[in-house]
Amino acid sequence: MIAHPMTDWLPILSEEEIKRERDKARELRQSQWWKRRRAIGVCHYCGNKYAPKDLTMDHLVPLVRGGRSNKGNLVPACKECNTRKKHHLAFEWTP
Repeated sequence: MIAHPMTDWLPILSEEEIKRERDKARELRQSQWWKRRRAIGVCHYCGNKYAPKDLTMDHLVPLVRGGRSNKGNLVPACKECNTRKKHHLAFEWTP
């Protein structure tokens, strides 16, 4: 049972499913789609401009919260925003 959506949550995917989704994300990182997305050089969260190599792949809905590694759930994020966001949803924290 989830006590409160903004402070407490339970994993939705099994460890095996999370591993499978991480593998999919690794594959997508090599795709032309991701390379074009990252080449724009803008962090999805703070909107600041970065060199493409300085952007990481982030799941809007984290894997441990039931997110999947698909194009609709993956965004480029600067390392600072990605680290600060952790396993939160975007509305649960401020960049």
